[in-house]
Parts: sequence; structure tokens; C-alpha cells
Amino acid sequence: MTVVTKDNFKTEVEEHEGLVVIDLWAAWCGPCRMLAPVLDELDAEYPDVKFCKINVDEEPELARAFKVESIPMLAFVKNNTFVDLSVGYVPKANIVKLIEEHK
Repeated sequence: MTVVTKDNFKTEVEEHEGLVVIDLWAAWCGPCRMLAPVLDELDAEYPDVKFCKINVDEEPELARAFKVESIPMLAFVKNNTFVDLSVGYVPKANIVKLIEEHK
């Protein structure tokens, strides 16, 4: 999974063609740690979807840009357009539904 910072955001997200699923998380967040292995599974299952992580503590500018109020938060971006959002720990099936809807 690609780690995104303000320095590589343009290359990794804005210029990517197709769906990007961005995990906005923090090391201290229990639900974030619970969601991580689910996202790793989905990363392996969907090679045509790009999965990225943004640590909100280390990248406050990006957290503000995504208007993060609660984590974990998944942002779905397709062809540099924000298309959907999921907040909190959700079952894998919920994330799969969003991926299938937008890919």
C-alpha cells in the first residue's frame, strides 16, 4: 500500500487514472488498526484499484483538505474526482460495495 504525503499526493492520487482508495488513519487509533488488514486483503484482491494511506498526524494539510473529523476515514477518488467517503470501522463487504460502485 502506498504511503501518501503532501510531497507525492499529486503523483500518487491526482495524476492516477482509475480508482484510488485512501485510508486516512493514525497510529493511536484502534479502529484504524482493525481496518488495516482488511484493506491489505482488498489491495491484493483488487489489483486494478490503487490503495493508499495518509497518516493524519504526519500530514495535517492533507487531513484538512479531506475535511477529516473522525478516523478511520476512507476517501474514494476516481480520476482526480472525489466520489465517495466511508467513516469509521466498517465491514469488508461495505468497502467492497463502494469499490464495485466506483471502479
